[in-house]
Amino acid sequence: MQELASLIRYHDHRYYVLDDPEIDDAEYDALFRELWDLEERHPELTDPDSPTRRVGGEASRAFRPFAHSLPMYSLDNAFSLEEWRAFTARLARALPGEDPAFWVDPKLDGLAVEVVYEDGGFVRAGTRGDGVTGEDVSANLRTVRNLPLRLDGRGGESNPAGLPNLLEVRGEVIMRREDFARLNREQADAGRKTFANPRNAAAGSVRQLDPRITAERPLRFYAYGIGLVEWPEGVTGWATQQDILNGLRALGFSVPEHSRLCSDPGDVERHYAKVARLRESLGYEIDGVVAKVDGLDQQRRLGATARAPRWALAWKFPAGQAVTRLLDIQVQVGRTGVLTPVAVLEPVALSGAMVSRATLHNEDEIRAKDLRLGDRVVVQRAGDVIPEVVGPVMEERTGEEHEFVFPHVCPVCATPAVRLPGEAAWRCQNMACPALLRQSLVYFTSKAGLDVEGLGKKWVEILVDKGLIHTPADIFRLREEHLLTLERMGPKLAGNIVTSIAQARDRADLATLIRALGIRHVGAQTARVLADHFPDLDALGRADREALQLLPDIGPEVAASIRGFFTNPVNQRLLDDLRGLGLWPRAGEQERAAGDSDSLFTGKRILFTGTLPDMSRSQAQKLVEQAGGTVVGAISKKVDFVVAGAEAGSKLTKARELGLTVLEGVEFLRMLGQGKSS
Repeated sequence: MQELASLIRYHDHRYYVLDDPEIDDAEYDALFRELWDLEERHPELTDPDSPTRRVGGEASRAFRPFAHSLPMYSLDNAFSLEEWRAFTARLARALPGEDPAFWVDPKLDGLAVEVVYEDGGFVRAGTRGDGVTGEDVSANLRTVRNLPLRLDGRGGESNPAGLPNLLEVRGEVIMRREDFARLNREQADAGRKTFANPRNAAAGSVRQLDPRITAERPLRFYAYGIGLVEWPEGVTGWATQQDILNGLRALGFSVPEHSRLCSDPGDVERHYAKVARLRESLGYEIDGVVAKVDGLDQQRRLGATARAPRWALAWKFPAGQAVTRLLDIQVQVGRTGVLTPVAVLEPVALSGAMVSRATLHNEDEIRAKDLRLGDRVVVQRAGDVIPEVVGPVMEERTGEEHEFVFPHVCPVCATPAVRLPGEAAWRCQNMACPALLRQSLVYFTSKAGLDVEGLGKKWVEILVDKGLIHTPADIFRLREEHLLTLERMGPKLAGNIVTSIAQARDRADLATLIRALGIRHVGAQTARVLADHFPDLDALGRADREALQLLPDIGPEVAASIRGFFTNPVNQRLLDDLRGLGLWPRAGEQERAAGDSDSLFTGKRILFTGTLPDMSRSQAQKLVEQAGGTVVGAISKKVDFVVAGAEAGSKLTKARELGLTVLEGVEFLRMLGQGKSS
């Protein structure tokens, strides 16, 4: 059985990774069937990582959270040679006197995932999610045929460091063009829905609740980087991005074709042009290249912003274009009151997707492009993602086209709109406007805001429509009896939502509340800067523009926006309401708790496995961090506490083997409530 499994893995690697099979399908099927039959007769000898286990297990009702040990950042984009050169100029200023080399990969168009290995064996896998927490898709990723379940730890010239104790591999799950075409033919023949493009097909396949469906889909995994790595004692490990890719290839992973080391920015530019020429001849979709500073030490010194590393850039290819008709322009009202025109188009196929709407940004853009209703227009997908209108096809005008008159009143509440000096946008400034109210409340309760579990966009919109909430403060006045008046709302769900609201109020720190308020130009990074410099919202509200501009990353426009928010009478009443309802965090409260040497979790590394009672993984993580601990995603001897909930996985077995302290979910919650040791 071991020999058969090893032989099948070898032929899987030849077929799925090297595209160079040595045997035909019938011979492969015979080997597979022989192993399958032996495992059926001797289940006690079956290897959990056997090739036969890639067929998928039982369906899951939902995906559990997947916490990344290190942030899984997205990338900043460049769409032109000038933007690429601006990026390299920033690197030169940040690394004076150094001439970094660049590792350049084709940018695959699929679903980003992270796969975790311990001692060379597959442990779990998750989607990127928000970069901190994704979805656990371990059962589904096990079915991807070119993803190794056991790593080749023999080392060798291309990977002298050998096999890490812990390895988090990051990469893209894709579907090759020919496989996508075949899947769509099979879907159509069976009367099922077809997919718009290979990326959607890959993402949808990975997120199937039934792994058996995923196993039927022709998915491939291509590795492009790593997360956390722990090497055996005395092993130095990888020093460059090139080392990483060579090492991953030697361990058995597929890596993107046409990846190579470029000696300088000019070399990157030449390689970009070469890959662009090869784009259509590749077997899978790409939409650009990713250039990364090669040296890992230089990467560490460059660091990252709140959303992206400073040492990497996705340089996108020029967008594909198509011609269609502009049927209408509709004006939408955003969360900050901006009136945004949206082009309604005659549907057209573009870069593998059907496009029927595209943003026009503002009134000035419509005028600058001389767009008229009824025009034949050129459309493209910026970065192969966001549809945009390039301009009209002037030679096809018939004289029946007519100009669009941009409304200078809010299309939702009819309040006169305002265009501030120096701005292109018209804005509705009526804080009671239903469009602003609905979207601001959705944002306030979302993961980007207070993260109120169970109170999603759908329920917030229903509560607004029913007149049960008018401001963020009203959310904290909701009671079960209010919620039970809504259709499809039962006592258990109502109780859970009320509990989640109270928990969100109690755990919110100052930076979280500032971000949730939705102040224009104030995102997560700026909210943290403000929380680090002001003790509470009162002090922030008293700060003038000059004082605000002394803070990092806050310029005149951001300072004016903050002052405008705190001087608005409606917002002042909201803040008074929040204070009265107990939502008034002060900066340093969580930090002081974390710094308390008597806290049970101060300085400790905590790992979660399984489902906790009455609490989501993200909620538990925040509570641990407030208590001074750190949540990690990988099991090792360095973990202080393993918190085991319902349906705990292989990590619990590994924790016991390592002799780690294991806490049951109820015991963990008791310790959190206890707060301090005696």
